[in-house]
Amino acid sequence: MSRSVSAISLLVPNYDAGIAFYVGKLGFTLVEDTPLDDGKRWVLVSTDDGAQTRLLLAKAADSAQQAAIGNQAGGRVFLFLKTDDFDADYERFTAAGVRFLEAPRDEAYGKVAVFEDPFGNKWDLIQNRS
Repeated sequence: MSRSVSAISLLVPNYDAGIAFYVGKLGFTLVEDTPLDDGKRWVLVSTDDGAQTRLLLAKAADSAQQAAIGNQAGGRVFLFLKTDDFDADYERFTAAGVRFLEAPRDEAYGKVAVFEDPFGNKWDLIQNRS
């Protein structure tokens, strides 16, 4: 039996803002954008075409979901973006206006810096040690 996490739902205030950040600034791939009933959309983005895990951008539908935007991990780092070229990605993201909350640092597990998406979610940009 083979199983994997295919998608992680990420609350956003609206679909287009999510696409603008993840595709426009981080360089993710827009995998699917399918209209559904009631103005909903099935919007999947991924780091690249071969990624097994994708983000499902989910528009907050009510006040409880809106309150959770940017706080799905209770203020902790929520998602981890692994790279094989930290310095190039850090430079590209910074040039695109991505807000880093700290300077890059070396840890026992690799090089890392925390950034925040425009919705308040914290991410680690990380390059693991070989």
